Amino acid sequence: MGTFVYFRFHIFCNTRSHFGLLGNKQALGEVFHITSDVLLTWNQIFEIVAQAAGTKAHIVHIPSDWIARFDPEWGASLLGDKSHSMIFDNTKIKQAVPDFSATIPFAHGAVEIIQWYDSNPSRQVIDNSLNLLMDEMITLYETAWAPT
Repeated sequence: MGTFVYFRFHIFCNTRSHFGLLGNKQALGEVFHITSDVLLTWNQIFEIVAQAAGTKAHIVHIPSDWIARFDPEWGASLLGDKSHSMIFDNTKIKQAVPDFSATIPFAHGAVEIIQWYDSNPSRQVIDNSLNLLMDEMITLYETAWAPT
């Protein structure tokens, strides 16, 4: 749990690839998958965001089917594409746009995300019902499956 690989990609890197495709004859009629070559686990993603926020992630691994018992919609999204590692091949975009590379690390983007929230108090809204739901799921899970 938390070890599935996922990608995160800074929008400015994506913009750079799009400019390289504009007017590019290799791009006509083609579809491109554009991501970073850096693969992060969900644990790493949350640890990086926590560090950007000046804190430490306290990660609790709860199975997706357990979450689905409490929130079917949330559970369904976790049991779908997020339950498998996401690894993509960027060869095609690199062939069409040889200068393309994702140069902005996720840690930099995480700092920008935190700065965006910190810059405006109206963005700092806590979802109390989600907090209560998470607390309930964790408490019941740890009670039922406490290590012996």
